[in-house]
Amino acid sequence: MRNTERKEVLKNHKKTLKKDNLRYNEYYNMQSIFDNLYKQSQNNCKFNKLYNTIKSDRNILLAYRTIKRNHGSKTPGTNKHNIEYWEEKPIEEFLNYIKNRLDNYKPQKIKRVEIPKSNGKMRPLGIPCIEDRIIQQCIKQVLEPICEAKFHKNNYGFRPNRSTEHAITALVKKINQDHMYFAVDIDIKGFFDNVDHSKLLKQIWSLGIRDKKVICIISKMLKAEIEGIGIPNKGVPQGGILSPLLANIVLNELDWWISSQWETFPTKFNYKQNSHKFFAMKKTNLKEIYIIRYADDFKIICRNHNSAKKIYNATQKWLKERLNLDISPDKSKITDMRKTSSEFLGFKVKAILKRNKYVAYTSVVDKAIKNIEEKLRNQIKRIKQFPKQREVCKYNKMVAGMQNYYKIASNVYLDFKAIEYHLLFCLKQRLKSVFNNKGHKPMEYTNRYEHYGGHEYYIDKLILYPISCIKTRYPKGFNQTINNYTNEGREIIHSKLGYIDKNILNYLSDNPIETESIEYNDNKISLYSAQMGKCRISNKPLDEDMCVHRIILKDNGGDDRYKNLILVTPIIHALIHSINETLINYYLKIQKLSDKQLRILNQYRKKIGNEIIQ
Repeated sequence: MRNTERKEVLKNHKKTLKKDNLRYNEYYNMQSIFDNLYKQSQNNCKFNKLYNTIKSDRNILLAYRTIKRNHGSKTPGTNKHNIEYWEEKPIEEFLNYIKNRLDNYKPQKIKRVEIPKSNGKMRPLGIPCIEDRIIQQCIKQVLEPICEAKFHKNNYGFRPNRSTEHAITALVKKINQDHMYFAVDIDIKGFFDNVDHSKLLKQIWSLGIRDKKVICIISKMLKAEIEGIGIPNKGVPQGGILSPLLANIVLNELDWWISSQWETFPTKFNYKQNSHKFFAMKKTNLKEIYIIRYADDFKIICRNHNSAKKIYNATQKWLKERLNLDISPDKSKITDMRKTSSEFLGFKVKAILKRNKYVAYTSVVDKAIKNIEEKLRNQIKRIKQFPKQREVCKYNKMVAGMQNYYKIASNVYLDFKAIEYHLLFCLKQRLKSVFNNKGHKPMEYTNRYEHYGGHEYYIDKLILYPISCIKTRYPKGFNQTINNYTNEGREIIHSKLGYIDKNILNYLSDNPIETESIEYNDNKISLYSAQMGKCRISNKPLDEDMCVHRIILKDNGGDDRYKNLILVTPIIHALIHSINETLINYYLKIQKLSDKQLRILNQYRKKIGNEIIQ
């Protein structure tokens, strides 16, 4: 396969995955409900009856699908269960369990895990049991559209379609286009551990979420006992499904307070453009400031040092009085980015004078460089101990992930070149005894490093990804029209989405086979979308009578997982299983198959132990 063909295959594969993710709401016909919640929230409606939506069958099944695609679903909680515990359970049993838990909600103990931070300290994580994670997902799905309508546009953390790249772009834009060089860094001391529960519940109420049953459940979640610690009286556990949304609710008030000082400051005249409004405001004593926030990490960008000093003191006081949160004085500061770099989300940002104009220059922070080197060095040691493709794949994923995150930095090539230089001696000395001369290059390698001309290293006949082969890419800003809860916003995301019959999709979600497992029923809907509503073999449109075929039968050790199932028409299903020659010939006359389709059919017949059809 030529490079251009490989690129096209990979591109289409990524598009398919993206489209499948966006279809989750459509699988269970919840999109219109979420859209309506978003629209009502924009109109400042009050929501008193959310509980029934949260505990509806469709919402619970949507939560199951979303959770099971999360890598963390395999992590057990204090009750030792993970998502696999529920996969083979009948769908009715699963639904009844979640509904009963919601009706009489009492959270199970939270598992406490500590992971290392970049500064050498440990970050505590609270991992709820899988059942509580599913319940949290049920609530998150319903609350998110309500909150999205109320969140500030400059909040980029843990929100649909937004990323760290958008936050970095906003900061770069303030330097390059708005010529603003003063950054106020406010570090909230132990933010997630110090959130005031009563204040948070009041903030949820002020957003229009007035269903007392739902607020009561959230209150119980906040006070869930942590294994080895006890019942907390403040904070939200990092690791919970609902925690990022709750954190955004807490700091949403801060976003709008900063915004009200300039960006959304009310004026007597209705200006057609913000630029006209800001031009008029500059003649006043108002301070031009903007907030750029990603979770609890945020910057306030100012026009001058005097404004920066005033907003620093005002923000410190506001956080204490309004949210009962303290700041870390040693980590909070004012930076003139023309003189000193400012760190944000793992990047160093500095305004460099270039052709009589200051432009943003970004690079990887020193702590991140050391962290990358340490992680890759440890994996190299691991490869020496176990020189197998599995360990090489882990190394390659680490390199690709680091490159993907930092490729928007202006100085990224030099930073990664330095990392490679520091690791090269370790790589050669530790792995020289297990190097191969030639081996396999995955499709991703060919697409990512087609112009790489450096030395290639193979371990167990699999190539190692080169660290320094990386090109900078200018960061892209967020298009504020993109929105999961409006027709216009979704069209931008998946304008070329293939057609599937929504009526059949709704029929599948409304009519699960109760004798089958929840995994079976969920994957049936997912497969209908993935196969674009067509038979896997004949390519004929599927209807309500479609059949689910297990590639490996249950009697032979097969299960209901996605990769073991395909959707086919009843005639094709009969052709796969039939051993009666007369019946086979009858079906072949009705369903005329091409040579290629017959070969595919015979592959599935062989899998279940039947003879091939000549």
